Amino acid sequence: MGAAKGGHLVEPLHFYDENIPCLAACPVHTNAGAYVAAIADGDDLTAYLTARLPNPFASVCGRVCAAPCEDACRRGEIDQPIAIRALKRFVTEKYGVESSANETWKQVAAPTGPKRSQSIGVIGGGPAGMACAHDLARHGYQVSVYEATAQLGGMMKLGIPEYRLDRTLLQAELDAIVDLGVEVHLNTRLGRDISFDDIRSRHDAVFVAIGASLGRGLDLEGHEADGVLKAIEFLINANQGFEVDIGDRVVVIGGGDVAMDAARTALRRDEYGEAGPTTEIEASDRNVMTEALDAARTATRQGAADVTVISLESESEMPASPFELEEARHEEIRFVHRRGPARILAEDGKVVGLETIAVTSVFDADGRFAPEFDPADSMVIECDTVILAVGQAIDVEALGATGPNITPRGVIELTEDGLGTSLARVWAGGDAAHGPRTLIEAIADGRRAAAEMHEQFTGEAPDEVQGQLVELDQFHRLTDTYDREERVAVPTLPTDRRVGLAEVETGFTEQQARCEAARCLRCFANIELDVNKCVLCALCADVCPLDLIALIPAEELGGTVGATALTLDERACIRCGLCIERCPTDALSMAVWTGVGVPQIGALT
Repeated sequence: MGAAKGGHLVEPLHFYDENIPCLAACPVHTNAGAYVAAIADGDDLTAYLTARLPNPFASVCGRVCAAPCEDACRRGEIDQPIAIRALKRFVTEKYGVESSANETWKQVAAPTGPKRSQSIGVIGGGPAGMACAHDLARHGYQVSVYEATAQLGGMMKLGIPEYRLDRTLLQAELDAIVDLGVEVHLNTRLGRDISFDDIRSRHDAVFVAIGASLGRGLDLEGHEADGVLKAIEFLINANQGFEVDIGDRVVVIGGGDVAMDAARTALRRDEYGEAGPTTEIEASDRNVMTEALDAARTATRQGAADVTVISLESESEMPASPFELEEARHEEIRFVHRRGPARILAEDGKVVGLETIAVTSVFDADGRFAPEFDPADSMVIECDTVILAVGQAIDVEALGATGPNITPRGVIELTEDGLGTSLARVWAGGDAAHGPRTLIEAIADGRRAAAEMHEQFTGEAPDEVQGQLVELDQFHRLTDTYDREERVAVPTLPTDRRVGLAEVETGFTEQQARCEAARCLRCFANIELDVNKCVLCALCADVCPLDLIALIPAEELGGTVGATALTLDERACIRCGLCIERCPTDALSMAVWTGVGVPQIGALT
């Protein structure tokens, strides 16, 4: 509970940001609660600008973000979290780059000042690199992006299947960044077409965001058989339209979202083949593939009829999003839990099956990943193809001998206090610096690197949080049935229509969006107490439906012996406002902190 005395706040201002769980969980600090509430109130423009303000890929994230904000959502402690990601999509479809109002984003992301003399090279045109380029270009820097492939987008374009992320939308988001004045060099692979030293010599600073596009293998008996593929490389082929002969029966090893994408893509291989080249893969096209797919066949084939995912984890332990698991089951993908791969069975050099063994435990007593197996409990799954979704790695050799230091984990070593590296004026981020991460984490790294570069060039520290508490004349009242209002299911295509490149999610209607947004508890608002008016009558405690307000001896909080303190558990409060209505002295009020993630009023006109 915020305590005010003489108009001044007692607790530190950062409390108000940390006490908004969806904002605190978001790597780019999107004020999700603010835009969800705006949708509920019918103010979709403010909702869009709030979502777009910290995120140059707001439209993309409305489709494929891992949504850590939903994991943190307080509504989830009652029933299910707010469908924050789908609500973001609802407003980007109205005002984002994919809409008819496709330049609305400029109200919060237009260039901020004059052109600067410094030139910055960004290696990698994926989410981290392009987010960095976006912010640097807005600050007036001369930015050049070096991309190894023929298209920008990185793993957004090469790794995420088109049935999850429409390519026209993605290209529009990338084009908006390029239109800020970013120079782009395509088909420029680091270590082959240009050296790291050459890029450093051209620019005043460099950001390395080369991603982790190399799939990891498993040292199993039979791993060299024809029909063993690495998931990320299989997806790269599929997303470029190349055909891979996978037969009728496919087994995917792994339990993460990459495994889900690989499994669901396997069912669509017929239609992917129709969408792209049908000729044999030429050597010149292999700049986005690794050795596991060099022998990929491109003969016309039939789509897989039987796809099985095996995972070490139980269903509850699988590191995949519940939504992706649910959608995979809708598409009749079979799951086999608590099994590990023992060996790949082959005849005449071709995969015919996978022998698995039972997993007795996945984690040790300290919660660390340390699987143990029972070799006596074996089971064979017959298959034509085995896809390995067991991790990704970066191409450290591309950096050369003069590149930044590499850690024993095979990622770029960072400084303790930021994204700097062992080399002066060289920053790194995204998968290249941390290993495989989520899309939104990569975007956050790009923005953070841009901020660190800007600070070094100008000496200007990041702006202090400028905000204020704005008291609400009227506050949102939850309905009496608020705890029985179920989450609105995100609309999807019927299973029998999920073919080829058709996008599976179809987005909320306006009515669905308003209903779902209305479930928000609006916990970004804070209960404020005027200690000069409070008479400690405890009527607020009497009416609190969750018993979160209490009067306790002040000495329990380190206060004066014999005094009384009024406490409120802000993190469990549902902001129903009953305490405010019951207070006889008007000592309680509700206010919104406008410090982070809320567009300036002038930007909305």
